[in-house]
Amino acid sequence: MNDSLSAVTVRITGHDGDEIEAYLARPQGEERRGGVVVIHHMPGYDRATKEIARRFAELGYDAICPNLYFREAPGAAPDDAAAVARASGGVPDERLLGDVAGAAAHLRALPSSNGRVGVIGYCSGGRQSVLAACNLDMDAAVDCYGAFVTGNPPEGFPLQVVNLVDQLPRLRTPLLGLFGTEDKFPGPEQVAELEQILTANGKDFEFHSYEGAGHAFFSVDRPSYNVAAANDGWERIAAFYAKHLGA
Repeated sequence: MNDSLSAVTVRITGHDGDEIEAYLARPQGEERRGGVVVIHHMPGYDRATKEIARRFAELGYDAICPNLYFREAPGAAPDDAAAVARASGGVPDERLLGDVAGAAAHLRALPSSNGRVGVIGYCSGGRQSVLAACNLDMDAAVDCYGAFVTGNPPEGFPLQVVNLVDQLPRLRTPLLGLFGTEDKFPGPEQVAELEQILTANGKDFEFHSYEGAGHAFFSVDRPSYNVAAANDGWERIAAFYAKHLGA
């Protein structure tokens, strides 16, 4: 745990060479350490997500959160930017991969980097974390209740999103999954399907489902926040990244 840290807004090179905004939080000192790419939830690049990045810095990692909605609404408030992004169908998978790859490259270029970078995502970002783990050079991935890794969106769902069933056999990194049994997207049956696919393909994964917890149980600023589930989840994330990222 490192209580001394810095946090700044930076520009990084994302998909297709685009310059995008990102939030970078770092512990004090230049000792070698791993990095974490934080993928924000559907509500966007908000205060709560930046607090998560700072928490990873307190845990001893360089952490960066790219603003996935920067192109649609540069400088806009998080709610407004998220509304614009939803209206356009959400973040295309190809663009997401380019932005996460750019964020990981930014972390690996820091003088403190030990070369290992993990990724974590919440809500829509949970799915995107798994997407990144199937396609990019990551060292560990965490999926916090990502919808539509398996299963299909309901009719009228605002995002243009498909499941990742065809991509899961090429998962390239250990995966930690944290879910609520009261969630609908993903529901327990979708989590079970994901577990079955990963087991059949010999993948390295660890899942935990919390009784009484619904979607977004990590969100401290929302009614869905579940203290017990979130506290246990943070302990598991810390242990998982310590094992795979070397902190």
